[in-house]
Amino acid sequence: MMNYPLRFVAVIISFFLFVEATAQKKKPVNAFAGLDTAVSRILKEWHAAGVAVAVVDKNKVIYSKGFGFKDYENKTPVTPNTLFAIGSCTKAFTSSLLGILNKEGKVDFDKPVHTYLPAVQFYNDELTDKVTLRDMMSHRTGLPRHDFSWYLFTTPSRDSLVQRIRYLQPSAGLREKWQYNNFMFLLQGVVAEKITGKSWEKNIQEKIFIPVGMSSSNTSIDGLTTSADAAIGYDVKKDSVVHKMEYYHIDAMGPAGSINSSVTDMAKWVGTWINGGKYNGVEILPTSYIAQAMSSQMVVDAALPASDNPDLFLSNYGFGWSLSSYRGHYRVQHGGNIDGFSASTCLFPSDSIGIIVLCNQNNSPVPSIVRNLIADRMLHLKYIDWQTDLKKASDKAAAVNKDAEKTKTSSRKTGTRPSHELKDYEGIYSNSGYGRFDVTAKNDSLFATFGKHVWWLRHYHYDSFEPFEKDSKEGIDTSGNSEPLQFIVNAAGDIESMACHFEPTLPPLLFAKTLKTKEISKDSLQKYIGEYLLGGTPIRVCIKEEKTLYLIVPGQPEYELIPIDTNKFSIKILSGFIVQFNTDNKGNIIELLSIQPNGTFKATRKSN
Repeated sequence: MMNYPLRFVAVIISFFLFVEATAQKKKPVNAFAGLDTAVSRILKEWHAAGVAVAVVDKNKVIYSKGFGFKDYENKTPVTPNTLFAIGSCTKAFTSSLLGILNKEGKVDFDKPVHTYLPAVQFYNDELTDKVTLRDMMSHRTGLPRHDFSWYLFTTPSRDSLVQRIRYLQPSAGLREKWQYNNFMFLLQGVVAEKITGKSWEKNIQEKIFIPVGMSSSNTSIDGLTTSADAAIGYDVKKDSVVHKMEYYHIDAMGPAGSINSSVTDMAKWVGTWINGGKYNGVEILPTSYIAQAMSSQMVVDAALPASDNPDLFLSNYGFGWSLSSYRGHYRVQHGGNIDGFSASTCLFPSDSIGIIVLCNQNNSPVPSIVRNLIADRMLHLKYIDWQTDLKKASDKAAAVNKDAEKTKTSSRKTGTRPSHELKDYEGIYSNSGYGRFDVTAKNDSLFATFGKHVWWLRHYHYDSFEPFEKDSKEGIDTSGNSEPLQFIVNAAGDIESMACHFEPTLPPLLFAKTLKTKEISKDSLQKYIGEYLLGGTPIRVCIKEEKTLYLIVPGQPEYELIPIDTNKFSIKILSGFIVQFNTDNKGNIIELLSIQPNGTFKATRKSN
């Protein structure tokens, strides 16, 4: 046995420790070998049109590539510069604006939002007085999603959406539980607008896009459609048919999800986070903000390890980022979904690795599968076939649902009819926290119209109707289950409102009905003018403001009458009150009927 000096042995040991440590830190040389084949398989099995991928290592983009098609019909390929809608991956951008303003001393995360927006009101005084920017940035205000309010009841007005917040009912106490809410990110954008005097779009451009070099990114569908390299969004119909979708104009709710970007640009954004808020050595985002944004601000769920994947656990939320433990590595990520597009923005801050996956498929699993596939390679982890595992789980869930449908017992009462003629359901239905929609009768069917969305209402039982989307090209798809909408009858026997289960965490929301106004000329109103005797009490009908009919009852307010049908008017400020004028066989007005919830009262017209 040879005896070596202790110093020599120490050098040898140090050398091997250095080699081992270097080997552990070194990224695998063949991290992307065979990736083309793997991604192509994923696209094929999920019937996805296309996907773009970029990988960042420290301050360098080490991989960037497009797969499949940005235009499926014309087979135009995806490139690393192809623009995709990134949906809720926008949220980290919006909160970052507040991070910048916080460093400048212009906002305090822990002050109530009304400090900066005095006019903003929530559902109750406690929320109005106590909700802070930190609460909004980490989804802990007690408000559930209420997504139908902005998604279905669209408006180009950001102010209109902000005004709806005061009518949105919470489903939990303040800071009691994590509940995702897009309105709170809209409100963050509005705070930035108020403080800077510039639009959210302008702030994103000046404070992030330009400094980070995101030269092709934009914040609107108009910006997307005018780009020379933009993806078209798709959905999958009947399990395998790739179906083109219309772009969704999310402009008013922009701060929560309207950014369109490419993996080339998003790699620069993720690189900025990996490098502590700096891009090319220049601070874009404050280091102190980066630390808070990527730290746990609210527990999302217990998220305990499962037996099949014991090294996946933890589910918390920072500022616009979801936080978890991924196979022994701290992961910061956020998904994004909007009509026709899905996205994943991900970074492993301790490993200085970032992964961006953008896909033009609606509500797609592709971004998360590709993200995990690449993460395992970059982190040198044991191979897991995420694609096969998720596909099996998806197929199994589909089969279970199909079997459940066969054994499902319906609560539908067969053989029933609506309580009224279909035309009696017609009207404008409104809710202050959501908006208005129009119900019309056509032939033997009812239809509800919400902006560009049209629902066919199929009779379920009694005064309940099932809604099904009506597509101008595809027709009506009646597959799947829809929560019935319930029309409500008042004491007078008239359709008064509709109950809609638009927010799953709350009881059905009520939409009050008002009758549709019909245009009527000033000359046509003249025939109603006069005095009528109601049980000996004289009441008058007159015209004011040149073209508006009013009912004057002694000792009561003046009632504006809204024309709704031939010789029939509703009272503007009284629900369920109708004024109907009756004629003789020559067409002359002879009497007025006041139709009220407690009865119908006749007033005879006095002779001129």
